[in-house]
Amino acid sequence: MIAALAGGVGAARFLRGLVRVVAPEDVTVIVNTGDDDEFHGLDVCPDLDTVTYTLAGVENREAGWGLADETFACTDALGRYGLPTWFRLGDRDLATHLFRSARRRAGASLSEVTAEIVAAWGLRTTILPMTDQPVATRLTVAGGVELHLQEWFVRDRAEPQVVDVHFEGARTAWPAPGVLESISNAHTVLVCPSNPIISIGPILAVPGVREALRDRRDRVVAVSPIIAGRTVKGPADRMMADLGMEASCVGVARAYADYCCALVIDDQDAERAAEVESAGMRVIVTDTLMRDARIAAALARHTLAAVA
Repeated sequence: MIAALAGGVGAARFLRGLVRVVAPEDVTVIVNTGDDDEFHGLDVCPDLDTVTYTLAGVENREAGWGLADETFACTDALGRYGLPTWFRLGDRDLATHLFRSARRRAGASLSEVTAEIVAAWGLRTTILPMTDQPVATRLTVAGGVELHLQEWFVRDRAEPQVVDVHFEGARTAWPAPGVLESISNAHTVLVCPSNPIISIGPILAVPGVREALRDRRDRVVAVSPIIAGRTVKGPADRMMADLGMEASCVGVARAYADYCCALVIDDQDAERAAEVESAGMRVIVTDTLMRDARIAAALARHTLAAVA
């Protein structure tokens, strides 16, 4: 049994490799929902859908989100009525959001709907939202303006400098059914190569999750999303620097050390292995740049071997 904490495109690509080296049904993925938002009256869950679409092999690989060969006729038509269309929802992707929204209005929880969507795509992996309660990642940017994550990341192209991050609703949320159990019962717990602040941070903010990880620290291994001081995709490096964290594998190690025993870093960061060890973590050095599914699978093997 493997539990994995995930959010973002890097995590989804890592998971695609993971289910090549272990049975998909032996994996439970706990997914960030701090990115979730409502658009045009629909419940949109970007990280849950990115993980689902990627494991189903139907994702838009160039963009990293949404479905392959997508069209945007509906979104373009909404623009005719003066509605904001900066968050581009594809025509076929809309079916997922329509289904999710209708089921939730009928009383189903987010975890129940997620299980139904996962089953509809024929996946054997268990995918859990971190919580069934609403949690919103909110950023304060230079000038004191507060933005929802999607406003900052998509609408404003992650350009405003971030000075603070908080997770609205996290203190009164509780883990979705199966989240704590999967961490407690897992042979290995993986922290996928995700943004430590806005992808892993919201999961840790849900009461009980960080404590559960600390209890299993000797079985928790993470993959650094930072390679030679930069991210492959996304704003983690600049966001870490803006918030006073070192944008490096060492900065990731310092953020994760209280609940994680080992960190996988890229070959390009091999000379920093001693600094990671000084932060209190074992180090595994390998190729972490997931150029294809074969490399992602090799990375998954190395990561699992860290706590074999």
